[in-house]
Amino acid sequence: MIDAKDFFTASILIVDDQSANVLLLTRMLEEAGYHNVTSTMNPLEVCALHRKNRYDLILLDLQMPGMDGFQVMEGLKTNAADGYLPVIVLTAQPGHKLRALQAGAKDFISKPFDLAEVKTRIRNMIEVRLLYRQLEHFNAVLEQTVLERTAELRESEARYRSLTELASDWYWEQDESGSFTKVSGPVLDMLGMRVDPLMGGDAPPTATGGWDETQRQALQAKILARQPFLDFTLSRANPDGSSQRFRVSGEPMFNAACRFLGYRGIGVEVTG
Repeated sequence: MIDAKDFFTASILIVDDQSANVLLLTRMLEEAGYHNVTSTMNPLEVCALHRKNRYDLILLDLQMPGMDGFQVMEGLKTNAADGYLPVIVLTAQPGHKLRALQAGAKDFISKPFDLAEVKTRIRNMIEVRLLYRQLEHFNAVLEQTVLERTAELRESEARYRSLTELASDWYWEQDESGSFTKVSGPVLDMLGMRVDPLMGGDAPPTATGGWDETQRQALQAKILARQPFLDFTLSRANPDGSSQRFRVSGEPMFNAACRFLGYRGIGVEVTG
């Protein structure tokens, strides 16, 4: 909602080469309660004034010597900091109204002035302008919030990875195609995967290394089905006759649109 006082503190610039029109509009606006009204009779000053002050409304005469209102509007469009052109044109030429709207003006006021019409159109225009300003502010706040939340998520992810690596014997991540993007520990050997996604070259598939094949295939099936798993048991028989047991946990990763991004998991040896 817009506070009523915001209407009357809105900044308004009157641009007209006729002093009588400037005086009439200034008095009418001040009597209506607007107290941030300025004017210029030099159209060459408008663009610089707007860059400096970012007016909520510009009342712009179209017929002026040296630089007409259409040229002024073209100049105002070059102000990249303001994507909204807050202009009401003043014209006595009916044929100029459509052209002015096509040039970017948001409304028009006919000459000679109907003061009731002028007040209504100005108030409506200021309301739209203030709502647009509010939208700009909300978008800026939202963008900043997104940046802050993204930074927090990245920090949380970094802490998670650090803690999982400290609390486990190995950690791994896979992308959506199944290629390993991060590995520590005997993960590739455990899963019987190729090492070239990480090591490069034409390395052959690793041997199963004594892993229980039934357990290993069951784990692969869970990953292929994109299922989370907790404390999945894996066993391995070593060449020296000893054996090892491990517990592994993992989860699929998805983005906010529920698109599959890959897999990550941890494991710990529980032999004995």
